[in-house]
Amino acid sequence: MKNKKGTALRLLLLAFALPALGTGLAASTLNQNVSWTIDRAGTTAKYRIVAYGDSIYAGYNGSFNSVAKYSAPTVVAEYLAALWNADIESIRRTKSGAVASDVYNNKIVSERSYMQDAKTRIVTFEMCGNDGLQARTSFKKQTGTCNYSVLTTAETNCKTYVAKAMDYINANAYAGTKVKIISNLHYPGYATDNTQSTCRDATTGATVKMQDKFLPVLARMNFAMCDTARQKGFQCADNFAQYMGADYDSNGDGQIDSEALRYVSGESEATYVNRIVTTLRSTIRDSNTHFVSASSSYDYLQTDDTHPTYNGGTMGTGTGTGVPRYSSFTGGKNPIWNQFGHERMGWAVSIFNPSAP
Repeated sequence: MKNKKGTALRLLLLAFALPALGTGLAASTLNQNVSWTIDRAGTTAKYRIVAYGDSIYAGYNGSFNSVAKYSAPTVVAEYLAALWNADIESIRRTKSGAVASDVYNNKIVSERSYMQDAKTRIVTFEMCGNDGLQARTSFKKQTGTCNYSVLTTAETNCKTYVAKAMDYINANAYAGTKVKIISNLHYPGYATDNTQSTCRDATTGATVKMQDKFLPVLARMNFAMCDTARQKGFQCADNFAQYMGADYDSNGDGQIDSEALRYVSGESEATYVNRIVTTLRSTIRDSNTHFVSASSSYDYLQTDDTHPTYNGGTMGTGTGTGVPRYSSFTGGKNPIWNQFGHERMGWAVSIFNPSAP
């Protein structure tokens, strides 16, 4: 199901918020900070998950004043509340439209106090999506000879600030933090990018298929996130695999597609990129039709073709408290774990939840 409320407003906001990114305009970014506490009946202990990021973790839905109540970090909090039989604060310190350097400097560093709180048990972050969106927007506008440097810059900046963020969190998170997690990138607009560029390659003189140029860049960014996580004591929630691969074996290779696409700890960049870009390319599907079986699919993206769908309504940016939607989870999954983008991302992060606080 897709949340279609405020479609016109969403499209208008995106017209300003996404293509204008990187121009230095103040209107291109939007702080959307939320604190939502899962209040579990009969409990007194309270712990905290802190999430830093851009519009993805924010639960952006096209509004300046509201976000998804159950964006991925709060979905994780609901799983934690049941696992630990405790109340869980989901603290989202997010800035919609922010590039990786902005998330690092103005959220992770400037708002470090949230992860330094003694209640903190999980710190998670995501970034780089807007670096990629800016580069893609710039590239799509090109005419004449293609300039690939915009893609290289996005990739370099992503790798730089992912590593800096992990180092900073390692040095500053509360000593009792149990686990630190990065969420990597899905590919919004995958089907839309299956078209030719308006610029021409300097060597061949021909236009290039944009999907063919963007996918390897995204794959290298995602590899860097997961492999740097491995080296720096983080876990990696592989959202690319969760969003872009079906939950059944579509090519008969004996592996569920969403599992086959996942980063494998310790593999080389060349191996990972070849698997994504070449070997399993035929199994990658646009997130607007995430197949949970051969005959059933769900839409993981809102009408902007970028931000995840969600369940549970919206809330104003600020603070709130509510009872959990679900009190127990069969097999570690809630009943809608694979039906909405934020539910799927939240579950992907939750598999690293420690058994005790």
